[in-house]
Amino acid sequence: MKAAYLEEYGGPEVLKFGDVPDPVARADEVIVDVHAASVNAADWKVRSGTYGADLRFPYVLGRDFSGIVNSAGREVTDLAVGDAVFGVCDVGQEGAYAEKIAVKAAIIAKKPDRFSHADAAAVSLGGLTALVSIEDTLQLQPGERILIQGGAGGVAGFGIQLAKHIGAHVVTTASAANRDYLVGLGADEIIDYNAQDFVEAVTDCDAVFETVGDGVAERSFKVLKPGGRIAFIASGSKAPASPRGDVQALRPRVNRDRLHLERIIELLDAGAVRIPEITPFSLSEAAEAHKISEGRHLRGKLVFEVRRGALDSARPQR
Repeated sequence: MKAAYLEEYGGPEVLKFGDVPDPVARADEVIVDVHAASVNAADWKVRSGTYGADLRFPYVLGRDFSGIVNSAGREVTDLAVGDAVFGVCDVGQEGAYAEKIAVKAAIIAKKPDRFSHADAAAVSLGGLTALVSIEDTLQLQPGERILIQGGAGGVAGFGIQLAKHIGAHVVTTASAANRDYLVGLGADEIIDYNAQDFVEAVTDCDAVFETVGDGVAERSFKVLKPGGRIAFIASGSKAPASPRGDVQALRPRVNRDRLHLERIIELLDAGAVRIPEITPFSLSEAAEAHKISEGRHLRGKLVFEVRRGALDSARPQR
């Protein structure tokens, strides 16, 4: 099968496009013909060696996908050949930058026809991460004030909409160019990080959803009121130690399961969230997609059209 893969750690240029062996399904897995896969920050962090993973090369990146079940292991009873499905690879597994992937049937979900494969891939890991962070970890409540860092990104953009759906007052940081986009997502206040220090502009937050990392993460503690909590997804496997004894520093456990994926569909159908802006690439353009993702100034999601038609859907125009 064709795939975008690594034979060494390095910059975007180490990504290659070519043939790799087809996957083989275990008894509880299905083989999915991948139609679309999205690009996540975790992908280029693995590629560069930032995560410190001991990879066995050649190595295929990619954590979320949408496609069609090609075959099923003998223990699989709830999915059948021909089912359209979407989901996120199990913790510790990757391989979505390819024409086929083997994945546990229990952790993926059926894709409704009204959403394209690109749509489903674009909300899989981002939506799952936002749900676990805001609903499960922060347990955000109606009327609370939340700061969501890096609002134009895929995870943060989903988070803004989810927080508004819950009934919170949403503050976010972004460049001035993304202001109208974030107003459309429902943000109540938008801080232009190029013109204003968010620490000076924001106070008395009940919660922070931190998606940027680096110095932004450490400084985000300053905007919390006593008793506040902050969820980190861009600072490694553990939350940074809190410099304050009166706030909680949390690292969401983004486990994979079908219930959270079905919750994403529920929110989409209710109009509570929408599919992010999608910038398509082919798998052969993986290096270019990584350059854009690693620049951290993208809006919405970068999605690989692995098979022709992945961007098409039966969803009605609104």
